[in-house]
Amino acid sequence: MLDGKKIVLGITGSIAAYKACLIIRGLIKRGAEVQVVITPAGKEFITPITLSALTSKPVISDFFSQRDGTWHSHVDLGLWADAMLVAPATASTIGKMAHGIADNMLVTTYLSMKAPVFVAPAMDLDMYAHPTTQDNLNILRKNGNHIIEPSTGELASHLVGKGRMEEPEEIINTLDDFFYEKDLEGQRILLTAGPTYERIDPVRFIGNYSSGKMGVALAEECAKRGAIVEMICGPMKVQPKHANIHTTPVESAQQMYDAATRLYPSCQAGILCAAVADFTPEQTASQKLKREGNELELHLKPTKDIAKALGQMKRDDQCLVGFALETNNENEHAHEKLKTKNLDFIVLNSLRDAGAGFSHDTNKVTIITPRCEMQYELKTKQEVACDIVDVLVKHLSK
Repeated sequence: MLDGKKIVLGITGSIAAYKACLIIRGLIKRGAEVQVVITPAGKEFITPITLSALTSKPVISDFFSQRDGTWHSHVDLGLWADAMLVAPATASTIGKMAHGIADNMLVTTYLSMKAPVFVAPAMDLDMYAHPTTQDNLNILRKNGNHIIEPSTGELASHLVGKGRMEEPEEIINTLDDFFYEKDLEGQRILLTAGPTYERIDPVRFIGNYSSGKMGVALAEECAKRGAIVEMICGPMKVQPKHANIHTTPVESAQQMYDAATRLYPSCQAGILCAAVADFTPEQTASQKLKREGNELELHLKPTKDIAKALGQMKRDDQCLVGFALETNNENEHAHEKLKTKNLDFIVLNSLRDAGAGFSHDTNKVTIITPRCEMQYELKTKQEVACDIVDVLVKHLSK
């Protein structure tokens, strides 16, 4: 959580310096206060006026701001900050930081910093791969600094991506993760997400409109709070990114049932967010069905009830969370599911609420426990995930 955090942003002389503007905007959007410290070379790539306009603070570059003896205190900055981020960090600055060469305000501030320091390297591949640079990065790591290297995207999977600075959004997410309250540390959470597809033949299936966005938001929230997430994913385009999320891809309700019943015993909680098909064809054709006449008759059978099965398996030290997407008699159906499936609480949302349900980036939910109902306004799915996980944490701490 970056709300109210004080961040010193160090900018060095790299072509990636222009991305510092995106970092500043992202940090401020999440509630942080940003003070820029820039090297003389950094000012060749981006002007202090631009940076000052974004932060609403004078940019610090030199030791002395005037010729009257007024000077910038690197010690005060080190005490003020909740974190220091050097992005972009050139090979030269990384070397100076590693060996204590305090010949500019940025490195002096770094050496006085009492808060955690994050470093995002930015240079060409040859400089990054050079043994000297790697030795310097290792020195920084040994000294407790956090090195933010490219970890996502197509470029990062190739060697050429290694010297490239990580994208601003991912840099911000790294800081955000660091400051998150780790109230799920040591917990293992099972989570189902997305739709299931029930095959009719090799090219057709019975499915639904679930995008998996709510499930991904929940998985990311749990992982940020320190949990290991065992995520069973139906077919969906969105995918989680956090390293603490282990995904098991499935297609059908039966595959999701098998994975869920296998994984749940090793978990402290289960969040059943997937939109699982209630029925599946009795038989799946091995060849594409051809049009014959004007009708096609399908015989369907019920799928196995994952929530009910896990509810029967649930131990006293486990928690189980269900979801109910309804179109009518919402509360009545949700309370019935809460009881019959042995859930600790259920998250209800209705397709009659504008902006809620499948495919939207927002959701409007009511969390129902055996004792109370908590209604929430329309929020982003990330905010909804935070609300749900807050309730989960309270149940796990009982």
